[in-house]
Amino acid sequence: MVCIAEHRGAELYSLGERRPLIPADGALRLLIDRTRWLAPAPAFWEDANRRLRANRLPVAKFVQNPARPVPLHACLGKALCLLCWAVEEAPPADIPNALRNWEAPAPEERWWLYTMTVATTGQALHKGIGWHKALRAALADNPFVKGEGMSPRALRELLGHAQLSLAL
Repeated sequence: MVCIAEHRGAELYSLGERRPLIPADGALRLLIDRTRWLAPAPAFWEDANRRLRANRLPVAKFVQNPARPVPLHACLGKALCLLCWAVEEAPPADIPNALRNWEAPAPEERWWLYTMTVATTGQALHKGIGWHKALRAALADNPFVKGEGMSPRALRELLGHAQLSLAL
């Protein structure tokens, strides 16, 4: 099992092997089977490194060492939790949908979804209920592909014409 825990005082998250599970541990955000972890991990590290490079920061290197958890900045930890919550109970055939749909929102939108989930069902043992369940449905069940091959100009035109106008 792979676990993700939030450490609020230090504003970081840790990613590592399963630690002793305490049901009331509010810091433990996620426990995910290693085989399920291997599906979203490459997409997460690719996105994280792209964001780090864009901010002229050194890229992250994930070294698998069960004895030593990997620290993550809160911005990356929240995005990782969101992605893992989407795939933790999703059927294997839906995981590619979750990966594509997770990439679509801006980081701020991901953080908002994370915040809403943590406020109600953000602990590791809450999977399958409330916002936890809704994230899986929204990200994994929907086969939405952002833009679906349209050029940015065509997509802007399409969205511009789709706006509602209300007579006041």
